[in-house]
Amino acid sequence: MKEAIQLYLKKHGFGQFCPKAVLFDMDGVIYDSMPNHARSWHQAMAAAGIEMDESEAYLYEGMRGVETIKLKARQQWHREISDDEAQKLYDLKAAAFSQCPPALKMEGTEELMRQIRADGLKICVVTGSGQRTLLDKLASDFRGLINQDLIVTSFDITHGKPAPDPYLAGMRKAGVKPWESIVVENAPLGIQAAVAAHCFTVAVNTGPLPNKELADKGADVIMPDMKTFCQEWKRFYSTILAN
Repeated sequence: MKEAIQLYLKKHGFGQFCPKAVLFDMDGVIYDSMPNHARSWHQAMAAAGIEMDESEAYLYEGMRGVETIKLKARQQWHREISDDEAQKLYDLKAAAFSQCPPALKMEGTEELMRQIRADGLKICVVTGSGQRTLLDKLASDFRGLINQDLIVTSFDITHGKPAPDPYLAGMRKAGVKPWESIVVENAPLGIQAAVAAHCFTVAVNTGPLPNKELADKGADVIMPDMKTFCQEWKRFYSTILAN
């Protein structure tokens, strides 16, 4: 862990790493919602005449939905589609997602957040999602841990992940700098966005992708799941303080 911190500081040219906030992705980190997303993407895109395997949802995770649709349309229809066209297709995906069973909290996340708050750090949620069913649940499911004022969604930004914009917006809301931030991500594009924002990035591999997919995007640390990260938090944070 100490080596990872030193490499992070060297990579970005920072003189210190003193976290004041932890920025969480939502799908696959806070909620075990990615299987629902994957199924919904496949069903909705098939209905629109676009091939999209369920596994692709994990590769595009974090990208704004309309951007994912424009990308797939460009690949398969060989033309650019308008924002209105993309939104209509995204509405199909959102409708399919609303029919899925409720996504459960990711095991270990709530307890991890409690430890983070007990250590005096802020919690911010930074997601490329526009799924109201999940966004509306955040404050109630994590009462006292997540503040509505510290949530960044697809509605707040123009350029989604892998652009750094979502995490730059999250840091602005939390009032912190990159060297004062820890990002918790599970998606390659989300990791790429966090690294581009110069944040220390913890990847949690809660999906089917190999660790190499996460490491190649620049993750500073990789954890197998949120439960393990929760168990490792005290040692992890102690190492940061001692660095």
